[in-house]
Amino acid sequence: MNVTHGLRRALQVNAGGVAMICGDRQRTWAEVGERVARFAGALRSLGVGAGDRVAVLMLNQDRYLELYLAVAWAGAVIVPVNIRWSPAEIEDSLRDCRPSVLVVDDAFAEPGMVIARRIGTLRPIHADDGATPEGVASYEELLAAAAPVPDAMRGTHDLAGIFYTGGTTGRSKGVMLSHGNLMADEFNVLAEGLFPLDSIYLHAAPMFHLANGAAMYSLMLSGGTNVVIRAFNPEGVMQAIERHRVNEILLVPTMIQMLVDHPAIGAYDLSSLRRIVFGASPMSEALLDRAVAALPRTQFVQAYGMTELSPIATVLHHREQVGEGRKLGRHRSGGRATFGVQVRIVDANDTPVPPGTVGEICVSGDVVMMGYWERPEETARAVIDGWMHTGDGGAMDADGFVYVVDRIKDMIVTGGENVYSAEVENVVAQFPAVAQCAVIGIPSERWGEEVHAVVMPRPGATVDAEALIAFCHQRIAGYKCPRSVDVRETPMPMSGAGKILKRELRLPFWQGKERRVN
Repeated sequence: MNVTHGLRRALQVNAGGVAMICGDRQRTWAEVGERVARFAGALRSLGVGAGDRVAVLMLNQDRYLELYLAVAWAGAVIVPVNIRWSPAEIEDSLRDCRPSVLVVDDAFAEPGMVIARRIGTLRPIHADDGATPEGVASYEELLAAAAPVPDAMRGTHDLAGIFYTGGTTGRSKGVMLSHGNLMADEFNVLAEGLFPLDSIYLHAAPMFHLANGAAMYSLMLSGGTNVVIRAFNPEGVMQAIERHRVNEILLVPTMIQMLVDHPAIGAYDLSSLRRIVFGASPMSEALLDRAVAALPRTQFVQAYGMTELSPIATVLHHREQVGEGRKLGRHRSGGRATFGVQVRIVDANDTPVPPGTVGEICVSGDVVMMGYWERPEETARAVIDGWMHTGDGGAMDADGFVYVVDRIKDMIVTGGENVYSAEVENVVAQFPAVAQCAVIGIPSERWGEEVHAVVMPRPGATVDAEALIAFCHQRIAGYKCPRSVDVRETPMPMSGAGKILKRELRLPFWQGKERRVN
């Protein structure tokens, strides 16, 4: 089994079905199959062989989806590049994995060409509707000139893609995922009832990131319809849902917040939207409540995982976030292990802990990565006896629900007490004037570290720091409450996956110190 299996199946069972919609352009699965086989032939004519890397630096579009399939069809390895990185970070990742081809769109043609010239061995290809820059090969011209080739039929254990981590805790590493890894995740997702054959899925999350990939690869397997917008913006999402009767979408919580708090949400017909899958970071109860109120016909499903897990480990269905599940507090969890996955919580000695005890979340199964690209020592530290050590702190209850409390290194030790920032953020987010928040530990002469909240106000609202702190004191223990608040009028620093970059928020407070704990 490999990632092109879904295309081969779609060509048998749904060849005339709509595969992709991008702007005014629409293609059937039969048309996509022909283009994929031709571009695979074009890659081979350029000397791209089995196991060679093909990097992609583009905004969302239908050709990006074709590339995921065509690179695999050619037997090569795709490397989606984070579009939010600086040119230096992009160049660093490309030097690390040494691709022979870099595919760019209009938005990234200029920096892509500069990087290609600097590296010297990297051939750029332009894949967009605008004019192809001089000296760069054209995707459409290469495709038109190439003959279709048979599927390379890569094996389960062959490398399919290198997905660089977001770098929220350090320098990015290339996560190697095999065809088997990605197929295992696809089947898990479909077994959970997500993204079935009748899906009309909107690609609003960035295609370079594997959060969107969880849906993308599953749609390739089920043969549903892919609707593509170039990048996320709330009105663009609402327009696409209304126009194409989109019924499935994957978003991160920051996107959901922007969508449901947008003043125009009532102006669009969003009744077709049956499900929003969210992941990458937890969603506060306050935001979940606002989202359910704004979209009462839509179910919300949480997927917890990480790139190293292809990417999903646990799933929390909508039924657990309302009614009896809500009464039991399961809406605060990340769900239970999905099919083919085992989850356990371990202590510092790698020994499983009793239910309800906080430790590190570890995951095993066919979704666990092959390893980090050319980093065997870091791979060995992360994967021990087949168990991926996530670096996330959490607990599991007696029914198998996993509660993610924080990144372990985001834990704050204040006055000798442990504070998990996710718990504090959940309370801060309930303050009526707060749209978005992050909680960090900052140095304190008295307490060692103290809890500090960074917040963005909701449109037209004002956050009173003292009132916010008092609000928290009414809901959680005093030592957990923020002792200081920073009200930001500018957006939070974000990773390409939509996670708040806490290290950047911490940096001003810890500069000049040898350690990031106190």
